[in-house]
Amino acid sequence: MDLYLNNQVIILTEGEKNLTDNIIQILSGEGAIAVLLGKDESLHRHRQYENTDLSKKTINEVILKYGRIDGLVNLPAVHSKYKQEEESEEDFLKVLQENLSNYFTITHNSLPYLKTSGGAVINISFEPEEFGQNSSSTYATNGGIIALTREWAVELLKYNIRVNSIINKVNTPEIGNIVAFLLSEKSSHTTGQVIRADK
Repeated sequence: MDLYLNNQVIILTEGEKNLTDNIIQILSGEGAIAVLLGKDESLHRHRQYENTDLSKKTINEVILKYGRIDGLVNLPAVHSKYKQEEESEEDFLKVLQENLSNYFTITHNSLPYLKTSGGAVINISFEPEEFGQNSSSTYATNGGIIALTREWAVELLKYNIRVNSIINKVNTPEIGNIVAFLLSEKSSHTTGQVIRADK
């Protein structure tokens, strides 16, 4: 199916390697320009921009290089290694910072350009039980991602910006196809939704 993503500039934050790689391959196969903000050099193929900084400066550099931003895909960067009773306050705050806070930061800094393009934002989380991540920070992160998705969908509707969330239950390889569909005009009436990617 042609999703008309040819030359669409899509920013991705770096998450779990196989998941990130799958999404990049699908988007690139659809002709999109996948711009990965991350440090894993093995993921930097096709036409990508390497930087771990999610600041306005990085976004401005992306704009200087590509001229626009048509979509944003936020992927969780870290997972807790601890169960609830073992997790320290430092661990809790680190997971929230690396995931939830970074989702806010990159979306906020990309927003002026998404308003221009009427682009789409996709926030990806995962089902804690499926990955053995039964921690307070994981549940707080996932709950926050869903809440932000729904709030942004309402707030940004006036700019024709669609915001959806995908809960990745099992690292299914089809998740890249779901991402591509939600970024495309084929899903032009889909916003504020939480979609579970399952086997």
